Amino acid sequence: MIQVSNLSKRFGGQTLFENINFTLSSGNKIGLVGRNGSGKSTLFKILLGEEEADEGEILIPKNYTIGSLKQHIHFTYPTVREECASVLRGDEQFDVYKIEKMLFGLGFENNDLDKNPLSFSGGYQIRINLVKALATNPSLLLLDEPTNYLDIVSMRWLKSFLKEFKGEVILITHDREFMDDVITHTMGIQRKGLKFLQGNSIKYYAKLEEEDEKYLKTKANLDKKRAELEDFIIRQKARASKAVMAQSKAKQLDKMGEMEDLENETSLSFHFNYKKTPAKLLFEAKNLSFGYNQTEPLFKNLSFSLEKGKCLGIIGKNGKGKSTLLNLLAGELPLHEGSIYFHPETSLAHFGQTNIQRLNEKNTIIDEIYSVDPLLGIAKVRSICGTMMFSGQNAEKEIKILSGGERSRVMLGKIIATPANLLFLDEPTNHLDMQSIESLCEAIHTFEGSVILVTHSEMLLRKLAQQLVIFHHGYAEFFDGNYEEFLEKIGWEEEENNTPKKENESSRKEAKKLRTAYIQERSAKLSPLKKEIETCEKKIMQLEEMIQSKNTLLIKHSENNDIGELQKLSIELSSHEKELEILYERFESLHESHDEIFETYENKLKNLEN
Repeated sequence: MIQVSNLSKRFGGQTLFENINFTLSSGNKIGLVGRNGSGKSTLFKILLGEEEADEGEILIPKNYTIGSLKQHIHFTYPTVREECASVLRGDEQFDVYKIEKMLFGLGFENNDLDKNPLSFSGGYQIRINLVKALATNPSLLLLDEPTNYLDIVSMRWLKSFLKEFKGEVILITHDREFMDDVITHTMGIQRKGLKFLQGNSIKYYAKLEEEDEKYLKTKANLDKKRAELEDFIIRQKARASKAVMAQSKAKQLDKMGEMEDLENETSLSFHFNYKKTPAKLLFEAKNLSFGYNQTEPLFKNLSFSLEKGKCLGIIGKNGKGKSTLLNLLAGELPLHEGSIYFHPETSLAHFGQTNIQRLNEKNTIIDEIYSVDPLLGIAKVRSICGTMMFSGQNAEKEIKILSGGERSRVMLGKIIATPANLLFLDEPTNHLDMQSIESLCEAIHTFEGSVILVTHSEMLLRKLAQQLVIFHHGYAEFFDGNYEEFLEKIGWEEEENNTPKKENESSRKEAKKLRTAYIQERSAKLSPLKKEIETCEKKIMQLEEMIQSKNTLLIKHSENNDIGELQKLSIELSSHEKELEILYERFESLHESHDEIFETYENKLKNLEN
């Protein structure tokens, strides 16, 4: 168990978080959420002892070990196998099979294990560090964006590993589906504070929204009461007969206090600029073949087409040719064999991994957006900059001083500025936070044109892709179906030994029967709760209206100095407010019970599918 008490951290004049408290209990797997720059990675560094907090303390039990994914590269052994095995201790010191199993799970092949770790790309070197972190079997795993350099297959393996891991986990990731499949609790840094609750990120953000709504409602009522008192004081202060009452009301006003406005967090929210087209078929590829090495083509005889309004996902392990195919379709690579047809009215916008490197470092963000279309007005350009979270003077920053994530947003801004009916998007979620990814997903979903999407995000694939090009079994093939259908009918070859692709008929019938039983049980338990919630909500609304009405009468009788009525109304108001408080507590308790039952049955239903 780890206990964190009254922890605060500031950089210069900026407070990241203050007086945060939480306890990490045995078996907790926590998703740490919050906007980019909120202090999530800094909290990790404090837990690891790499940075000091300004205030507060962290209590860590003796012999409690913490493992983390290191971003810096430092290898001392000549082979991948030896480098990873170097972290093994005690009885496991010679358990090389354990290391090999992890390496295979994260995308390494048998002939990679005896290669020098430094001969691999940066992404695969980070995977080596990840294996080293997992192999130490620590009490607590701190994982900061572990999926950034993983493909779908490796992500699925890591998800399974973390679900079975016996220790504690704190996980930072922009992939909500990955997070929610692993965690038992969600912890969020929000408005410099910290909130901790049992359940996934969906429950966390729903609770946050509910609390904000309740806060704003209470603040509105308080502000209204203050305004009424202030108006009464101003009107009665000048009248000698009412001066004492005015002073009394002024004291009441001082005691009432004020509630601060909620600090709103900036969100990326946008839509793509659709260019109308009469075309039903925007694009067609026939018998495409390509390879940097002619003896080993990345793909051959690949054919597919794309109708207006469709989204096609390109999926597969890293390094197999996904981005190459997209660049070939975009005309950035020479066509070796086959043909590509675009309808004359097709207008293309391409977001590629290499495109970010083509930004002119001497340009400002405004200049880069203007470069798409010099006829865009400054108001439109600034609007796009604001949409990409570069408002005011931030839009005048030069590209050379921007981070990778900021440059990625500039490229997205250029795509938005381009009127298009066909989008090519290569890993567009890189460098975006959870909320921005959801906004991007919604923008793609509502886009009237067509989209070809390279992504490792299973969430995006499930929500968006209607067709697929799959790189597997050493070649690429077109699949006319969505991602769930692909998993059901074909599945990833690397998982074939561990996961049966097809259940027998009796198993399917049993699962269907159990699913129906779970749904009926859930409905039976939730139905009375829903009715009580509705009744409680109705009573709250009626009581709030009564309180508002009696507050109006209270002011009226105050003006008439009707002491008897004032006393009567005060007693009634006090009674109503106590009753309202009890109703609010009951309302919240009912909601929590509803959410817990719903989540329990959702997990049962999800387990049936696994």
